[in-house]
Amino acid sequence: MTPRQLLDACSTLLREVLRFDAPADGVVSAFFRKQKALGTRERHTLAETVYDVLRRRLLYQHLAQGGGGTLERRFAMLGWAGDPSFLKAALTPEEQAWLAKARAIDRSTLAPKLRHNLPDWIAQPLLAELGEEGFWALVASLDRPAPLDLRVNTLKAKREGVRASLAAAGIQAEPTPFSPWGLRVAGKPSLNKVDVFVNGDVEVQDEGSQLLALLLDAKRGEMVVDFCAGAGGKTLALGAAMRNTGRLYAFDVSGHRLDALKPRLARSGLSNVHPVQIAHERDDRIKRLAGKIDRVLVDAPCSGLGTLRRNPDLKWRQSPQSLAEFQAKQRAILVSAARLLKPGARLVYATCSLLAAENEDTCTAFEAVQDGLVREDVAVILDGLGVTAPEKLVRAGNLRLWPHLHSTDGFFAAVWRKA
Repeated sequence: MTPRQLLDACSTLLREVLRFDAPADGVVSAFFRKQKALGTRERHTLAETVYDVLRRRLLYQHLAQGGGGTLERRFAMLGWAGDPSFLKAALTPEEQAWLAKARAIDRSTLAPKLRHNLPDWIAQPLLAELGEEGFWALVASLDRPAPLDLRVNTLKAKREGVRASLAAAGIQAEPTPFSPWGLRVAGKPSLNKVDVFVNGDVEVQDEGSQLLALLLDAKRGEMVVDFCAGAGGKTLALGAAMRNTGRLYAFDVSGHRLDALKPRLARSGLSNVHPVQIAHERDDRIKRLAGKIDRVLVDAPCSGLGTLRRNPDLKWRQSPQSLAEFQAKQRAILVSAARLLKPGARLVYATCSLLAAENEDTCTAFEAVQDGLVREDVAVILDGLGVTAPEKLVRAGNLRLWPHLHSTDGFFAAVWRKA
């Protein structure tokens, strides 16, 4: 493509993404499928430009005032992630002058909302919880790309063996700081054709997700439920921890998401996983298991704001109204999940949200209507599982992971035991 054609394509893609009627990654993928003439470097430029605009939307809206052309074109110019000389060749002299002026603005002098680029309903509770220093450290971390973490399938391989195999393939990886199953890969290499991935020795999984699965401490021969399994990343980790024994139910309301589990399940070598599509948290297939389950993981539907490094569109697609809907759903799922527990069983509630409203507040509301459960200290559990420095991961007895503190996505988890 010529420079002008690529800038026009970027403007068109931004127009589609900024409607916010579908997840950005899906919109970008669909656009690329239609635009078959785009090369690898051009796709990278378009995708990274889009994500930069999503991260800095409020700032760019402010800077884009007074420029010529469409708003999306000005956004593309401000967030351009490709070769600067390629962009310059696409611009008129007037656009070049406008862009130079916009870039010369000292951003540290701008209003806080133009520097943190978060809606007020997200920024205000985070600032209150973290304080000034912690809040701005979090903001800075959300502008950085998330690392690429792998979980070693302990049913098939050992971490050092996988690390050596990756090194032989030219991929450098280091053990994750906290998860005993994890490797953190340098850069973003393609893994699809690497032997350890093809053979099911590893899965791509954020270290925080690995810690959630570890926290359940599923054991050989047990009856275990992954209540909101999705595409099954934690399901696979649980199945390996159970050494492919017992019975592991993967519940989800989406058959499409469970279908995505099937090829991963085949690679993993697991035969103890039973995917089950349910209609809702009160489905009869759930009720039949009441009082029979040893461990239940509820990785609940949530705002997903802990994944803003990967999904910056979520801060614009979610709202206070959707947050309230998630809270109601979370409480309903927890009540249903608690009915599955037999005496002595463990319940883990988790989200990938940064907000106390979906975390501590949901737990408090659940405990107000639920008898017979005893809260367990996550630090004690993780210490018993050999996790390094578990006290760094815990606040008030709950798992609390932050991008700026732990280099993971934002996660929360609370644990109860049925008396």
